Amino acid sequence: MSKNLQEIEKQYIIPTYGRNYTNFVSAKNASITDDKGKEYIDFTSGIGVVSVGHSNERVSKALCAQADKIMHISNLYVIEPQVKCAERIVKQSTYDMQCFFANSGAEANEGAIKIARKYGEIEGESKRYKIITLDKSFHGRTITALKATGQEAMHNYFGPFPDGFTYAADLDAIEGMIDSHTVAVMIELVQGEGGVEPLDKKKVQALEKMLKSKDILLIVDEVQTGVYRTGEFLASNVYEIEPDIITLAKGLGGGIPIGVVMTSKKEVLSPGDHGSTFGGNYLSTVCANTVIDILVERKASGELDETFLMFENKLKEVFKNNRNLFTSSVGFGLMRGLRVKDAQTLTNIINLSHEKGLLMLKAGRNTLRFLPPLTISEAETNEGFKRLDEALSSL
Repeated sequence: MSKNLQEIEKQYIIPTYGRNYTNFVSAKNASITDDKGKEYIDFTSGIGVVSVGHSNERVSKALCAQADKIMHISNLYVIEPQVKCAERIVKQSTYDMQCFFANSGAEANEGAIKIARKYGEIEGESKRYKIITLDKSFHGRTITALKATGQEAMHNYFGPFPDGFTYAADLDAIEGMIDSHTVAVMIELVQGEGGVEPLDKKKVQALEKMLKSKDILLIVDEVQTGVYRTGEFLASNVYEIEPDIITLAKGLGGGIPIGVVMTSKKEVLSPGDHGSTFGGNYLSTVCANTVIDILVERKASGELDETFLMFENKLKEVFKNNRNLFTSSVGFGLMRGLRVKDAQTLTNIINLSHEKGLLMLKAGRNTLRFLPPLTISEAETNEGFKRLDEALSSL
């Protein structure tokens, strides 16, 4: 990045990010190039967003073709690709649900909270509004989604917050926290920002059964785990549960902002209860339909599972050869992590990887996070792990 551009950025952009000032100018699948011509392998996919790779040709063509026709009207009118996208999502989910379209994961989670809160108003003898989430969870940056996030450090400065959110230390603690005002429990099946922490499958299934017996809604935040990131269309499918509300975003648009809240409680929201100016417009839903097409095809052909296995085997090799650095390997699908022995070593690994031409992420609990495109090639995978090995060797 030119010094002038960096200075302009610092003058006009609010400094909410710890920037790396590498200026990327082009990308294809899991390969990305900066303005100096240096090429990198991307093991981040824009924090799980470019699910079908950078500059995917099919997504790009669909986007451009739609832009030539019509980009946006409003949700006061029917939007054909939005209707088709909802149908695709529901059918792929295997659940009997309906969708509302927003622009981000935080907005999708806001929609989920509103559905739960209204359900708590109209169902039952008393007003129910409390929502239990888990420690180390992450549900978004808006005020309500931030309060739903079980990380106290993120709550500094931004109160007062909406009432009604409490945090369970783990799944076992939830039942004891339920009272007459509890309407929902909101979880990530694999905590992303919390350190790529999968929840125990049997405990999740027991939680679902207990909640249904008490008419308490189960909300599953699949903003990061959804759209084949964890192997099936939804992590909820992997866990063999049927949530009442599910949220999606990130990988669904392949790089175009989109969020979805889907629910089996179809009669809760009425006209005027919720809305979005941009949510589900022509561009975002045309891209989402194309992303779903690509990933459904890759899943059916076996390519997706082969990619998962290839990446998993390379990751196992790194873990086995570097037990002095890593304490455990976590996650599944292409949502993976290696626990690093300490925070400084994690920072050093990420910085050295960047120097070697590999983009990596960190997550809570000193975790080196892997979120590559679901379309990453064998050659890109091999090259990426080669560069990671070089970074680890230079520690």
